[in-house]
Amino acid sequence: MFTKKKKFYITTSIPYTNASPHVGFALEAIQADVLARYNRQLGKDVFFLTGTDEHGIKTLRVARELGRDPKDFADEVSGKFRDLTKALNISNDDFIRTTDEVKHKPAVEKLWKKLDASGDIYKKKYKGYYCPGCESFKTEKEITDGKCVIHLKPLEIVEEENYFFKLSKYNKKIEELIISGELQVIPESKKNETLGMLKQGMEDVSFSRTKDKYWGFEVPGDSEQVMYVWCDALPNYISAIGYAEENKQFKKYWPADVHCIGKDIMKFHTIFWPAMLLSAGLRLPKSIFVHGFLNVDGQKMSKSLGNVIDPFELVKKYGVDAVRYYLLREILPTEDGDFTYEKFEQRYNSDLAGGIGNLVARVLGISSKIDFKESKPSKEIIKKAEESKEKYNTLLEEFKFNEALICIWELISHCDKYINEEKLWETKNPKVISDLFYAIKEIGNLLLPFIPETAEKIIKAIENKKSENLFPRIIK
Repeated sequence: MFTKKKKFYITTSIPYTNASPHVGFALEAIQADVLARYNRQLGKDVFFLTGTDEHGIKTLRVARELGRDPKDFADEVSGKFRDLTKALNISNDDFIRTTDEVKHKPAVEKLWKKLDASGDIYKKKYKGYYCPGCESFKTEKEITDGKCVIHLKPLEIVEEENYFFKLSKYNKKIEELIISGELQVIPESKKNETLGMLKQGMEDVSFSRTKDKYWGFEVPGDSEQVMYVWCDALPNYISAIGYAEENKQFKKYWPADVHCIGKDIMKFHTIFWPAMLLSAGLRLPKSIFVHGFLNVDGQKMSKSLGNVIDPFELVKKYGVDAVRYYLLREILPTEDGDFTYEKFEQRYNSDLAGGIGNLVARVLGISSKIDFKESKPSKEIIKKAEESKEKYNTLLEEFKFNEALICIWELISHCDKYINEEKLWETKNPKVISDLFYAIKEIGNLLLPFIPETAEKIIKAIENKKSENLFPRIIK
């Protein structure tokens, strides 16, 4: 009997097009890709979305500084982010751009009209402190010495008449949804941080800017105002899947199962976005997974420090799977992490060259020396692999990428120990080799979401009984 596949809709945030991609966004894209690939393995109907956020003040200012047309400049930078998905072997199903006038603009205008029809849009004069880096107005709690607490740069005083969204109206409802678990914010620390903001009370937010100072779509019915960047950016999650027409695809995939985001944009995703959806009568995403920042040698990445890591160069130097592995294994999923070339190369040599690479080479090397035919694996090795898989599944459902990899490497260590205990290089025991072939195939399947190219090579090597050097050791 035909059974309908369970759907899984996952998104990354959409990075600004004011600068080329750095390794911080690469981490988020790879984390989301693991979840997408894992859920495909489970047989789910997966839709995986990423893209770029192009309107607002940041892209506009950089383009003007360079003497470029903002749309042409955004086209160029957006193209680099699209190239990055290919370089990192990201399995996204679509790539949305907020300058897209066919798919995105009608959805944003439709959502605005829904908010307006709910009585949640009104116009007033306003004066406030604005951070161009965050693309948001700042409250007193978000200001230190006249600077944004995130970007540590002086704030701009903005005074103009704008449209506002009644964010305050939804404080209590969002709080209830998070406490009940209907809207999950992961990890717990970010859930508590969001609840703290809601308890203090979120004020209504400016949802438009005057056209001469901003770049974006016009407010429906008012050609002098353009929509605020977050009002334009957040709806990408619904515009890409057909909200404008509310087509079959939209009805199939919405609500999102996971939004993967960085901690600097948490408030917009855990409070602004749910409020907009509630106002429009739409269902809320099921979970919002919040990761930390990626520092370099203990310092925040910045152009002024000259420590911005180019993910394209990293992939070119070490290979895509080595980059994916390091970011997923070394960086704690929900905490700030640190990138250093020294740690990268140590992890590469110990885990990849000396771990999985060495295991596959040893077993296939020994099997090639005898007339070997696979036999049924032992109950012990089947049990060990099943226990590893069960633990791995639990860890991935909890977004614990690094621990899931540790779990796989424990199985690799078990295989190495088995080889040594059985002195396989001497006995060349076909029964032991069969056990190891079985275990390595299982390891390959577990690695597919993390390092897909290598995982496929491992599975193919075992099937063909022919080895290749998966990870040549880095020698200084």
